[in-house]
Amino acid sequence: MSILSRLKADPRTLVPDLVAGATFAVVNVPQGMANAVLAAVNPVAGLYALMVAMPVGAIFTGSVYMNVSTTGALSVAAGEALARFEGEQKVKALIALVLMVGAIQLAFGLLRMGQLVRFISHAVMTGFISGIAVLILLGAVPDLTGYESDQSIKLLVVADTLLHWTEIDPETLILGLSTIAAIFAFQMTKFRPFALILALAGVTLLGQVFALFPHGDDARLVRDIADIPRSLPRPMLPDLLMLPLLLVPAFGIALIGLIQGAGVGQSYPNPDGQFPDTSRDFVGQGLANLAAAPFGAIPSGGSMSGTAVTVQAGARTRWANIFGGLFVVVIVFLLVDLVELVPMAALGGLLFVVGPQTIPVETARSIWKTGHAAAAAMIATFLAALLLPLQYAILFGVALSFLLQILQMSNRIELREIELVEGGFPVEGPARRSLDPSAIVLLRVRGPLFFASAQMLEDQLPRIGEAEGACVILTMHDVDDLGSTVIRVLKRYADGLQRNGGRLMLAGVDPRLFRQLERTGMVELLGTDNIFWQRPQLGASMNEAVGAARNRLERATARAPAPAGGTAS
Repeated sequence: MSILSRLKADPRTLVPDLVAGATFAVVNVPQGMANAVLAAVNPVAGLYALMVAMPVGAIFTGSVYMNVSTTGALSVAAGEALARFEGEQKVKALIALVLMVGAIQLAFGLLRMGQLVRFISHAVMTGFISGIAVLILLGAVPDLTGYESDQSIKLLVVADTLLHWTEIDPETLILGLSTIAAIFAFQMTKFRPFALILALAGVTLLGQVFALFPHGDDARLVRDIADIPRSLPRPMLPDLLMLPLLLVPAFGIALIGLIQGAGVGQSYPNPDGQFPDTSRDFVGQGLANLAAAPFGAIPSGGSMSGTAVTVQAGARTRWANIFGGLFVVVIVFLLVDLVELVPMAALGGLLFVVGPQTIPVETARSIWKTGHAAAAAMIATFLAALLLPLQYAILFGVALSFLLQILQMSNRIELREIELVEGGFPVEGPARRSLDPSAIVLLRVRGPLFFASAQMLEDQLPRIGEAEGACVILTMHDVDDLGSTVIRVLKRYADGLQRNGGRLMLAGVDPRLFRQLERTGMVELLGTDNIFWQRPQLGASMNEAVGAARNRLERATARAPAPAGGTAS
């Protein structure tokens, strides 16, 4: 589908999309600023992301409803990556970081790597998201209390604040706690959709009242830490020398955004009922960050909360998110003087409320009950998110997901023995532990055959011992690749059988597997008369192998010398 056809406007959906876009802008202007505070940059950087990244993402993603905007996880990760920079260097580093994030996401999308996201364990993602939620809470403490700690680790910041409780600014604390109380109060009324913006407006007014009293202006405002220009941002060039320094953090942040976006796409199917193309969503998020980076915006990605707001507000097409970005521009132009008066404590209080709401409590409880492995993975990723830089925590989570996948696949390998019944149905049961002389044993492998399952396969093969003349038949239906480790196991087993006058036979071999067996020397070792091709008829190849094994056993019996003192039959 072309871009023009995706953007074709329908007069019937215009009003619902305008309402949804306006609702998002009003609700998420403070959220965007708060996320920029999490990233330890000018709060206006969050607004720039909403202005630029959101419309661009809406145009290019495969998902109709996905809201590409600021998220707490991306902001916390960006803040950790930029912690070493100060002043103008931080702005240049931010531009370089977001450019690389966009480039990595775009490359993932163009290379059609969207399907890889499904290999990220749900337990790992739950632990990571929960860790992010706690970090958001901890990151709000300085703005909520007015005490600036020298500690760099957020857990230590809280401990240091408690130890220096006498240095907490009373006005700042009152404004922060008032924000939290106001949000909860508005959420229990019919104004729930606008609870954040109403609480922010009320606390801003309270801050102005405090300023009328002596020492009542100690609480910091947005204007005290940043200048909000009364014009659209001007693009800036990145410092290319910073690109190598930020490559690893950019890769981790790109992964966080892509994984979050994939979750959004799977939660909100398109109007036609189809789930969006994950790789195309990668492309849209990448282009959104590439477009927003020169303006000094913080990283953007698929936002679950932002998407929920637009959908619940009546979004019908991708124009809802485009209108949302345009409304942010209007709000900033018209209300810039009010935005500058917002207390930083109010943004801290907002984060204190939003953070816990992102913890997937029910999902975590379900994973906890699932099993020890899933629970351990969730806890390990949660601790990694708290103790490691987030870009490394997400890489740890991805590695842990793949490790869990390999362990689960390798543990599912099982050998089953098939007993043929004359005139009846075959009977399947556990594989015997050892071979009898001249036995014909038919085995089926259940589970994936690859390097991690090779040892388990070898342990379950019947022991040869002193059994002579035994034939073991392995059915290879639906197997088109064995891997070098599994082939070595089969070679050792075939050698052991042949030394005792027995044979290993393979039934149901397709052409691709046969070529692999030929390249690795298995065909030469087994002999072509012990390899049976896959047949269209179910069980035909297996019966052919059993018939060949019986004929061989009969010939071997006929050639055997008669017992001393007797006659040959």
